[in-house]
Amino acid sequence: MGDAARPTLAPRGIIDRQRATISNAKTRAGNDTTISWRIGRRSRTPACVRASVRPCVRASVRPPSWPALPGSFDFERKAFFEKIGGYGFALGPVEVVASKGKGPFADLGLGLNRLRQVTGSRIQAASSPGSAAVAQALMTGDRSSIVAADLEVMRDSGLAHLLAISGLHMGLMAAIFFFVIRALLALVPALALRYPIKKYAAFGSMVGALAYLALTGATVPTQRAFVMTCLVLLAVILHRRVISMALVAWAALAVLVISPQSLLGPSLQLSFAAVIALIAVYEALQERFRQWRTHANFIRRVLVYVTSVGLTTVVAGLATAPFAIYHFNRFAIFGLMANLIAVPVMAMWVMPWAMFVYLLMMVGLESVALVPMGWGIELILSVARAVASLPGSVALVPSFTIWGLTLIAIGGLWLCLWRRRWRLLGVPLIAVGLSSALLQQRPDTLIDDSGRLFAIRDAQGSLRLSSQRVARFTAGQWLRRTAQRESGDWPIAEGSGDRTLRCDVLGCIYRANGHTAALVKYPRALKDDCGAATLIVSTVPVRPYCRSARILIDRFDLWRSGGHAIWLNPDDKIEFRSVASLRGERPWTTNRGR
Repeated sequence: MGDAARPTLAPRGIIDRQRATISNAKTRAGNDTTISWRIGRRSRTPACVRASVRPCVRASVRPPSWPALPGSFDFERKAFFEKIGGYGFALGPVEVVASKGKGPFADLGLGLNRLRQVTGSRIQAASSPGSAAVAQALMTGDRSSIVAADLEVMRDSGLAHLLAISGLHMGLMAAIFFFVIRALLALVPALALRYPIKKYAAFGSMVGALAYLALTGATVPTQRAFVMTCLVLLAVILHRRVISMALVAWAALAVLVISPQSLLGPSLQLSFAAVIALIAVYEALQERFRQWRTHANFIRRVLVYVTSVGLTTVVAGLATAPFAIYHFNRFAIFGLMANLIAVPVMAMWVMPWAMFVYLLMMVGLESVALVPMGWGIELILSVARAVASLPGSVALVPSFTIWGLTLIAIGGLWLCLWRRRWRLLGVPLIAVGLSSALLQQRPDTLIDDSGRLFAIRDAQGSLRLSSQRVARFTAGQWLRRTAQRESGDWPIAEGSGDRTLRCDVLGCIYRANGHTAALVKYPRALKDDCGAATLIVSTVPVRPYCRSARILIDRFDLWRSGGHAIWLNPDDKIEFRSVASLRGERPWTTNRGR
C-alpha cells in the first residue's frame, strides 16, 4: 500500500484534487452505495479508501476508528488486512478517469461485479418484495437490500447464519451440482458402465462451487467454505474418506496460509468449531445410525432424518455458542426450534431452486424458479418472526476474557479429538472458561477517546451513560459488552447504595469504594476537584500538578491513548487501562504522538 509496508493514513480533511480510478461502483442512480478507489502515490496518502457516495467522489476521508474500549473490536486491524486506509463520505461529482482495470485480473473483477449487479437487479425485478432481498443475498452475496427488521428477527431467532454465504450454502450448492451431474451421466449407459462418473461429477461440482464463489463476491468466509468443499470433493476423486478430522486439519492449514489473520475472527472460529464438533459426534454415533438405517421403512427413515437434523442443530449450536457470545454477546434461546424448520427448508427447497434460477436466467425465465424459491424464503422469514417474538427469545451475555475463550477452545479440541475416556477432561476446561464471564471484574468508569462520553457503574452493576445522543456507536458497544439493552438514569438517584454521582454544569463527582472521581468538563472545575478527587478525568488539558489526584487523565491522554477503562478497587487501589496499552505497537496501529 503506497510507498511503505504498512498503511499510511491520510490526515483528516478533503481529498478533492487527486485523480482517482474507480474500482467498484454500483450504478443505480440516487441510491447510497459504497465504493473503493485508488489514489495516486503520495507519501502520506493511503493506497485505497472507502466512502459512501451518492454518485459523487469529492470525499472527506478519515482513518479507521480506534476500538470503543480496551479489548474490544479493532477496526484498524480489520481495515489493514482489507488494504483499506480510510473511510469517509463523498461530497462532489464522480469523475471516472480510467474505464479499464490494470491487467486481466482487475478486468475480471470488474466484470464479475457487473455480473453480480445485473443478477441482483433481475432477481429484484422477478421476485416478490418479501423474498427478493434474501434471494439476492443467497445468490449474489449482497445483503444491503435486506430491511433492518428482517435482519433483527433472523439474529434473534438464531437464523442469521442462513443469510451469510458459508459452509452450509457452499456445501449444499456443491452437493446439488454433484448429484445432478452424476444423475445426468448415469442416464448414458456407455458412460456409466465404462467411466468413473462419480469422479467426473466431483470435478464438475468443483467447477460449480467455483462459479458460486465468484458470483457471491468471494468474501473470506466464502473462500474458506470453498476450500473445505474442494477438499471433500478431492477426497471423493482420490477414494479417500470424505469427512474426517484429518480433512478438517488440512482445510484449516490451507485457510490459515491464505489468510492467517482470520484465526482471531468470529467466522473461522464459528465454522471450524461447528465442523469439528459435528465430526466428533457422528464418529461416535455412526455405528448406531447405521443400525437404525438398516432395513428401515419409510417412517423410520423420516424419524432418523429428523433426529439427525435436530442433533446437528444442537451440536453446532452448543459448539458455536461460546464464540458467538464472546464476539456478539447474544444467544438465541429458541435457535434449535427455528433451525429444525428453517435448515431443512433451506437445504431441500430454497438452494435447489437457486441453482435452477442460475440456469433459467440464461434464457430469461428466472421468474419460473424464483417464485417457488420465494415461497421457501417467506416460510423461513415467518419462522424467524414467530420465534423472535417469543418472550425471552434472546439472552444478552456479558463478554468473558480472552483466557476464558482460550480454555474453551482447548477444552473443546481435547473433547473432540480424543476417542478414549480421558477426552472428558476437556469438560472442566470448558466450564472454567465459561465461568470467566462471572469472575471478570467490570470497570467502574469508562471514557471514550473524544472525552464526550462517560459511563459509570452503579451499585447494581449496571452502566449509566452521561449522554444518550453523543457517540452512539461507542455507547452501544459499551452496553453490549456488559449485556445491557439501555442505560440507566444519569446522575444516580438518591438511596442507590454506596455509589453516588452528582453533576453540575462544570462536571460530575462520582464516589465508589472509598474513592472520589471527578469528571471535569470545564477548566473552572479543576480548582476545587484538584483538592479533593483521587481520580481526575478531564475533557480539557490539565497542567501536570494536581495535588490530590493519584491518577490524572486529561484531553491529551485520551487523544494519545484512546478510550480508558478504570477500576476503583475497595483496597484503596485504582487501576486503569487504555486502548493503546492493550493494542501495543502493531503494523496496523497508528501512533497519536505517544
